[in-house]
Amino acid sequence: MKKVVVYSFATLLIIIWLIPFIAAFFTSFKTMDTLMSTHNWLFPSKIWHFKNFTIAWEDGNMRQYFLNTFIITIPAVLGALFISSLSAFALSWYEFKLSKPILMIFIGGMLIPFQMLLIPVYRLSIKMGIYNSFIGLILFHIAFQTGFCTFFLRNFMKTIPQSIFDAATVDGAGDFTIYRKIVLPLILPALAALGILEFTWIWNDYLWSLILIQSDKYKPVTLGLTAMQGEWITQWNIIAAGSIIAAIVPLIIFLLFQRYFIEGLTAGSVKG
Repeated sequence: MKKVVVYSFATLLIIIWLIPFIAAFFTSFKTMDTLMSTHNWLFPSKIWHFKNFTIAWEDGNMRQYFLNTFIITIPAVLGALFISSLSAFALSWYEFKLSKPILMIFIGGMLIPFQMLLIPVYRLSIKMGIYNSFIGLILFHIAFQTGFCTFFLRNFMKTIPQSIFDAATVDGAGDFTIYRKIVLPLILPALAALGILEFTWIWNDYLWSLILIQSDKYKPVTLGLTAMQGEWITQWNIIAAGSIIAAIVPLIIFLLFQRYFIEGLTAGSVKG
C-alpha cells in the first residue's frame, strides 16, 4: 500500500509538472483560429501546422539566437569544468594553510543572491570593455559557475584513495601528470554529470544575458524569446513554437547522456 501511495503521488506530480510543456507543445502546432475557437490547450488538433516553427526559426530570428547560445554555452561549460577541476584538485590534495578559507570563499559565493551582484557586474563589464560581447558573458558564466563546480568535484576527488597518488609520486609523476592521467579519468563520470547540469543552466540563463547583452546579434535564445513576445504578442502559437525550439537542445542532451548523468551522481557513494 505504501508503494502504491508513493508511486501514485509521484505520478501526479509528474503530470502536473508536464502540463505547461504539453500545452506549449500542442499550441505550437495550431493556428490562432483553432486556439480561439476551441480553447483546447491540452489536446492536439486534427490538422498539425508545422509552419509555426518555420516562422519562429526564420522570421523570429531563432536561427541566429541558436547559434549565439552555442557560442556562449560551449566555451563557458568547458572553461568552468577545466578551471574548477584544477582548483578542486588543489583543494583536495595540496596541504596548505589557506585551503579551508579558500573553500569557504567558494561556498560563500554560491550563497550570495545574484540579484545583489547585477550593478557591480554591469559596471565591471563596462570598465573592462567586454560589455555587450560574447567574451564578457562567457567569462562571467565561468566565474559564477566555478564555485559550485569546485565544491562538487572537490568532494568527489576526496573519495579517491591516497595510495594511488602516492604510487604515482614514487614512480616520478609530476602534479600535472597526476591530474591529467589519473585524476581526470577517475572523475570522468562526475565531469559528465556536472557538464550536463552546467550546459542546461547556462543554456537557459536569462538574468546575466539580460544584464550583459544589449545588441540583437549577441542575444541567446532566452532573450530571443522575449523579443518574439514583443513582436508576436498575440500569436501564442508562434511563441510556443519558439519555446519548443529553445527547449529541445537541453532535452536531447539530457536524454543522450542521462546514463552518464546518473553514474556521475551515484559514483563515489559506495566505497570499496
